[in-house]
Amino acid sequence: MNLLRDTLSIFWRFLALGCISFGGPAAHIGYFQKTFVERLHWLSQDDYGKLVAVSQFLPGPGSSQVGFAIGLHRGGLAGGMAAFLGFTLPSFCLMYGLAHYMQSPASAGWMPSVIQGLLLLAVVVVADAVLTMAKQFCQSWYTRCIALTSALLLISFSTIYLQFILLFTAGLLGFFGHQYFVNSTQVSHQTRSYHKTWLALFIFALLFMASIFIQANYGATDSPLLSLAANFYQSGSLVFGGGHVVLPLLQQNIEASLNTEQFLFGYAAAQGVPGPMFTLATYLGAQLLPTSPLFGATIATFSLFLPGLLLMYALHQQWAMLSARVSIAGAMAAINAAVVGLLLSAWVNPVVSHGINQLSDVLVVVILFTGYRLLKLPIVLLILLSISYGLAWL
Repeated sequence: MNLLRDTLSIFWRFLALGCISFGGPAAHIGYFQKTFVERLHWLSQDDYGKLVAVSQFLPGPGSSQVGFAIGLHRGGLAGGMAAFLGFTLPSFCLMYGLAHYMQSPASAGWMPSVIQGLLLLAVVVVADAVLTMAKQFCQSWYTRCIALTSALLLISFSTIYLQFILLFTAGLLGFFGHQYFVNSTQVSHQTRSYHKTWLALFIFALLFMASIFIQANYGATDSPLLSLAANFYQSGSLVFGGGHVVLPLLQQNIEASLNTEQFLFGYAAAQGVPGPMFTLATYLGAQLLPTSPLFGATIATFSLFLPGLLLMYALHQQWAMLSARVSIAGAMAAINAAVVGLLLSAWVNPVVSHGINQLSDVLVVVILFTGYRLLKLPIVLLILLSISYGLAWL
């Protein structure tokens, strides 16, 4: 009975936050800190800081992983799942409602204009993400070279397999050449050991290999459900650096199945809903499976989130010990630099190439960028401005 009560308590706390958590992953981290550390005292500031640090190094949705880990800390696996479901449900419902409306005849007249306006906001949001991540992850000459090389290669030869190769190669460079990427004196040395949750790691690896096999042997027309789950699981396994990085990975995985403008519209709309940006998968899943949109949305969302949750479950206790190894820290530093290049290539194509079509679009992008990055205007206001601009061309 106590377990059920605690699980329900965790669910309702995170559901309330999921309804009001606007502002993206960094803001979510602040909401969690104020609610669960300062007000409810569910965990100490030191423990919370460790969970945030783990989320920065693992692939997956950072803020959702932190919320999941808080639930784990409070109520075990049931608590972790309750936290994830509560925080994700509001944005899932909003993005599914948007996808459902997009498929109705009533949206056909004016929706293309709205899409065009929101594409300009996507140009601004991705540009801001590139600048922020470059400042954080590309502080040395070596990391800048990796980022620029990755961007140039992906712009020239844009395939999902090249993305895998670049991320893997960057990891090897950082692992074996860690002295060029991290200062060993800044890496803390932990000797404490923890019980390793090998089952979660095994499931993660098994599903990843299965996703590669399905991609190679089944197309979207042969087995749409398997293909949908494989594409989104694979993307979720490689999203280093935050929710924005899901854009290039998903775009490459599903570009043959969905109109680019529809894809970017969903990405821009995901900025305006509370909760995790990964619920872009909700919108895309409903669009990709129009015969069963709710089922498609659920499969896509769960598949995109699952890898990050499995890794957080497996490693949230022993990450301090692993990250103390300079080779691991070097590999992560190099991978994060490659991720910056990945996102920069996505900003060039498809975001800018599909978003900016005329001179007035450039002026609007400058205005939106000033409001977003310099004036820190609310994202909802910028969404309204973007939509108004799009509708003005009707």
